[in-house]
Amino acid sequence: MKHYDILVVGAGPAGLAAAQAAAASGRKVGIIDDNPQAGGQIWRGGPASQSDWRARALWQALQDAPNVEFLSQTRVLYAPAAQQLQVQSPTSSATLHYQRLILATGARERLLPFPGWTLPGVTGAGGLQALSKGGYPVSGKRVVVAGTGPLLLAVAATLRSRGAEIVAIVEQAPLAALARFAAGLLATPSKAAQALQLAGQLRGIPYWSDSYVRAALDTASSGSLPTDTPALRAVRIQRGSTEVTLECDYLACGYGLLPNVELAQALGAATHSRKGQTAVSIDSWQQTCVSDIYCAGEGTGIGGVDLALVEGRIAGLAASGAVAETEALFRQRTRWRKFASRLEHTFALRPEVLALAEDSTMVCRCEDVCHGDLKTHRSWRSAKLHTRCGMGPCQGRICGGATELLYGWRPPAVRSPIVPARVASMIESAPEPLADQ
Repeated sequence: MKHYDILVVGAGPAGLAAAQAAAASGRKVGIIDDNPQAGGQIWRGGPASQSDWRARALWQALQDAPNVEFLSQTRVLYAPAAQQLQVQSPTSSATLHYQRLILATGARERLLPFPGWTLPGVTGAGGLQALSKGGYPVSGKRVVVAGTGPLLLAVAATLRSRGAEIVAIVEQAPLAALARFAAGLLATPSKAAQALQLAGQLRGIPYWSDSYVRAALDTASSGSLPTDTPALRAVRIQRGSTEVTLECDYLACGYGLLPNVELAQALGAATHSRKGQTAVSIDSWQQTCVSDIYCAGEGTGIGGVDLALVEGRIAGLAASGAVAETEALFRQRTRWRKFASRLEHTFALRPEVLALAEDSTMVCRCEDVCHGDLKTHRSWRSAKLHTRCGMGPCQGRICGGATELLYGWRPPAVRSPIVPARVASMIESAPEPLADQ
């Protein structure tokens, strides 16, 4: 067993900021992350190697702090008792005790079904970006980056820097909305600077607004026959009022992000849903309805790295008792929340994107359940009982986000363990049986 005054789950920007703020109080701080290196998805590859000076500064401060312990490749399985978490690493398990818990569990991509989206070569936009950062070879590969949101630009820039040929960036938002958003960047100079930098990195790449993927194809536009092994050959794009087919090797397609709220829900924290996005409910100090649990970053709603950093710092200060110091950060948080609201409004999904699935289109990939099998059900429970939708290894993390938008279902209930666990890890946390009287 290990004991911490403050335990942080997640070592992305929000988690690192929370840990650094909490560590300044002198309390013993633990940081859990399921990746080999800290940084999360934003600072993948390790904060020490990032061009963002904030990442390097945070990591150096945490490395220098004698009261901080980082537990890498560690996943939370469940809470065996109050103020305890059962965790699992590749080789062992442990029970962690805490006085205060800060959840900075980040977000995952929202993937939506369309014909051909299960073909080899079709990935999430952020997924292909993460793979390329980890060394997956994309040099010389033709890639269509599609979906919605500024993430598409960052993904295209990363892939191009690693030698990929970006065929086009396909954005479903209309041009007028994008123009208003670009004009609003003047209120956030740092974001305007980032936009200009990305524009320079993406010079010469076609950027199609008011466009979206209709289907991924295993035949090329030249009409060649599919091979014995199905794989992506081309993408059919709805560009305004016309259809265009682009030949490619990869389609990196993402429709925004979804907060990872499963751990918070399992610990009893309240959540709220808005426009197909479920997030953790918090107060002014990032505290949940559970008095000793705080939440920061994308888990409270998608807002980007700047909002995650300030929320993490507020949570770390509040959890360590330095509540008075948090008020100076409220104005920054309000500013970045307004930016997040503009993002949400600009890149709201259009109805056509939600109507692409055909009856034969797979929705639940784990259990091979199609749209035609699901659309007649009125609830997640009904679909689960009749089709096994959401009962596979991902436990509804992929299809749950899609069905919430397609059918209006509430997300699936969280069950323990939250992630796949070794039986030995669960046995080790079980209470000793009572001796026979």
